[in-house]
Amino acid sequence: MGINDERDIEANLQIGPTDKGMVRLYIEGQGFEIPMDFTVEEALEIAEEITAAAHRVGGGRAGRK
Repeated sequence: MGINDERDIEANLQIGPTDKGMVRLYIEGQGFEIPMDFTVEEALEIAEEITAAAHRVGGGRAGRK
């Protein structure tokens, strides 16, 4: 499965800090749970990648109203 392959799967995404000082992305769907913990530095890098992708898709208008 590649990044452009669509699937009809519903899932919930939660993002928050853990009590161990990590940032957790928690994905839950029918029959699966995926907790992913990242250091602060890793989480900031992921946030930058998400922001950059949103700007590419939105033509630089992401975050503007």
